[in-house]
This record gives sequence, structure tokens and C-alpha cells, in this order.
Amino acid sequence: QVQLVESGGGSVQTGGSLRLSCAASGYTYSGNCMGWFRQAPGKEREGIAAIYAGGSNTYYADSVKGRFTISQDIAKRTVYLQMNSLKPEDTAMYYCAVRQWGLCSSNILSYQALFGTWGQGTQVTVSS
Repeated sequence: QVQLVESGGGSVQTGGSLRLSCAASGYTYSGNCMGWFRQAPGKEREGIAAIYAGGSNTYYADSVKGRFTISQDIAKRTVYLQMNSLKPEDTAMYYCAVRQWGLCSSNILSYQALFGTWGQGTQVTVSS
């Protein structure tokens, strides 16, 4: 059974940092596209970062480029999202998702429907 479990969310002040984790299980980790998405109240879900599992290619939305870093520990089957210089507008529920048997690409974050399995989400709240 494919499963993704996020952790690491919490409440921080503006300018603070958090690191989210997404532990994957139930499928072959490498060779897939892992993504981080977020959804703020009243807004559409937004793709913010992706990484090719087992590889090095990474992709970011303009809204987080330069502040957030996606990385992975292949041995632990875990994808991370390091979030620095957090702003109140980063407040959202954060989800990881996997596109099995599919590559990442520069526009993959615009095609959420390609990600077939999602985690339950972890809340990030940034106060001013």
C-alpha cells in the first residue's frame, strides 16, 4: 500500500524556519516524482517544489524560489522541504504527493492530477 506521511509542521514567526518531512512507503522509491503542495484557506492548492526521487533535478514555484529547498534521503525514503524566511502568506496546509512511474519536469507543479497518492498534510502557520 502506497503511503506518504508528512511531519514537521508548526507555528513560527515571520522570518523563521521549518523543515517538513515526507516519509514514503509501499512502493519503489526511486524513479518517481515527489512533490510538495500547499493549500491556504479559501485558495486553490499550489504546487511549490518537486524532486526526482533518486535523482538530483529539483523544481520550484516562483513564490518559494530562493527560500525553500527540497531534498531527499534515499536510504530513508524521505523527502524534505526546508523552509526559510517564512512569511505570513506561507501559512497553509502542506502536502506531499508522488507521481509514480513518471518523470518530473519543469512544469510538473502545474499538473497536480498526475500525482496519484497524497499524504494527510501538515499545518504551517506563520505569524507576523
